Amino acid sequence: MCSFCNQRTISGQQTAPTSEDVRHICSQAMNEVKDKKNCEIAFFGGSFTAIDRSYMTELLKAANEFLGEDGFHGIRISTRPDFIDEEVLGILKKYGVTAIELGAQSMKNHVLKANDRGHTVEDVYKACELIRSCGFELGLQMMVGLYQSRYKDELDTADRIINIHPDTVRIYPVAVLKGTRLAELYESGEYKLDSFEHIVELCAFMLEKFADKNIEVIRCGLHASDEVSGDMVAGFYHPAFKELCESYIYRRKMEDQIINSVKDYGIVRLAAWRIKKPVCVFEVNPSCISKALGHKKSNVSYFREKGVDIKVCGDESVPKYQCRLIV
Repeated sequence: MCSFCNQRTISGQQTAPTSEDVRHICSQAMNEVKDKKNCEIAFFGGSFTAIDRSYMTELLKAANEFLGEDGFHGIRISTRPDFIDEEVLGILKKYGVTAIELGAQSMKNHVLKANDRGHTVEDVYKACELIRSCGFELGLQMMVGLYQSRYKDELDTADRIINIHPDTVRIYPVAVLKGTRLAELYESGEYKLDSFEHIVELCAFMLEKFADKNIEVIRCGLHASDEVSGDMVAGFYHPAFKELCESYIYRRKMEDQIINSVKDYGIVRLAAWRIKKPVCVFEVNPSCISKALGHKKSNVSYFREKGVDIKVCGDESVPKYQCRLIV
């Protein structure tokens, strides 16, 4: 088992689901979800193609009953790169799987080895090629803050994922959970964590990099759950982690634009803000107004403490993660 894994805590499930569990959940969803054509049935919280083949097929058969003209678009699964081959992809295709997410976690072999992942970077590349050749949507998952992963390793991993250009990405900052080897390393002092603020800044930078290449980040941070928050020994878990990262992106960009708009900011830049920019109005994409204001309006408070009131309005011409100082 890899150094950070405690799937029962991450998934919130204490027992493995049965085919009847799948039918029950899907039946409920059929009655509750209106736009089923844009929704998928998902098997997450483990390495789906690494489980017993007959059990995997049993679950897929149950889910497949809810696909089709009046059903859901397809099935999405997550798995390990070293449990992908042509045979298993044929089975997945047969039962309506449309998207496969690989837990790459790192694209540096020394990090994968240090965290007992049991696969290599080459396995990731091979699996991605196979998945693409069979017509599946490709997703990649990476972890930030792993044991023996340096800042450069994190950036290299993001760049290598960008070069693969998956359809989607998930960024998971490390949560050190009870009962894992990572917890033992942390408690012994061998594994030291970076600051929460620095990890937010790093993940914010990655969000921008992926957005610039039109790669959708569908999650940044673990799903909010009592199990994770209760079993976490240390790490970077927050129920609104992605929002924290997006707030930071906008705060940094707004701050840069305010400072650059003050000709003589120099040593007295904060005083110059108070004198020359008591109110600053920014345009952002309408979908990003709350992000620009900050998590729980943290950016409003940040600038107010510096003597500046910010106002944010929407403009469709402004790209995601960009802002425009207009007043």
